Amino acid sequence: MEQLQHSQGQSAPKGPAPGAKQKVQPSRRVTVTDMTSSRDKLTMLTAYDYWTSQLVDAAGTDMILVGDSLGMVIQGKENTLEVTVDDIVYHCRAVSRGRKRALIVGDMPYLSYHISPAETVRNAGRIIREGRADAVKLEGGSKRIPMIQTILDAEIPVMGHVGLTPQSVNALGGFKVQGKNDESRKRVVEDALALEDTGVFAIVLECIPYDLAAEITERLSIPTIGIGAGPHCDGQVLVTHDLLGMSLGKPPKFVRQFANFTETGIDAVTAFNDAVRDGSFPSIGESYKASKKRHNLRLYGGGELPMAASGN
Repeated sequence: MEQLQHSQGQSAPKGPAPGAKQKVQPSRRVTVTDMTSSRDKLTMLTAYDYWTSQLVDAAGTDMILVGDSLGMVIQGKENTLEVTVDDIVYHCRAVSRGRKRALIVGDMPYLSYHISPAETVRNAGRIIREGRADAVKLEGGSKRIPMIQTILDAEIPVMGHVGLTPQSVNALGGFKVQGKNDESRKRVVEDALALEDTGVFAIVLECIPYDLAAEITERLSIPTIGIGAGPHCDGQVLVTHDLLGMSLGKPPKFVRQFANFTETGIDAVTAFNDAVRDGSFPSIGESYKASKKRHNLRLYGGGELPMAASGN
């Protein structure tokens, strides 16, 4: 992983010593230990359904995030605050059926870890047991440590999340870049250090200046996963719908669209409509005829995608 020089001094290298580089085999399930010991850049993408889970898993993605972003991406809401634990469990179960290799991280939604330690660990346990996730992620820094400790005491791995925390949209006054002044920078750094001391296995850094993300990445011994935090993090996460061009409107600055599924999809649906209306679909070859032969029908896009040849 990339190490940078800063005025705070050189941090200890992350993961195993040079020469002992570890690489997850493509045929083996990724674990939290793999994430903390890897010296490669890490990748994480969202998935909320079986097909997308298969897609990102087959491409060799290290981690799948079943994020509360589903409230906006799937449910069409203006923020993530209405997402429930039931929502996360439902989508985690669908995603778990599609993955073969990637580590599944389930988001803990708003108010699922804010009320009491008992309720917090119960909700985290549901995401693991019912949703079949491998770890949970929750937002916030030092003030969330008692709840994080409760989850860790239940032997559930936790990923932290600092910087822009979307569940705090009302308190922050909107979705805004964090860490832009001295006070805010200090708070983000202190929160990240406190989360590491508590025992989280990785931290998402969202929408902070890239030099601040570089400083945090150097000072931590656990991986940082950036989104809108520049190139110096140990890994990157994006919403899959954004990188595939499945979102309408202008994407955020930090999103690179690697495809345009919206344009391709509109073309395909238009072609379907035209083919139905002009009578060219379905053809006789796409129809059944009377026969005594018994057919085992394959319905509704079943099957599995092949694993990526290279893996990570």
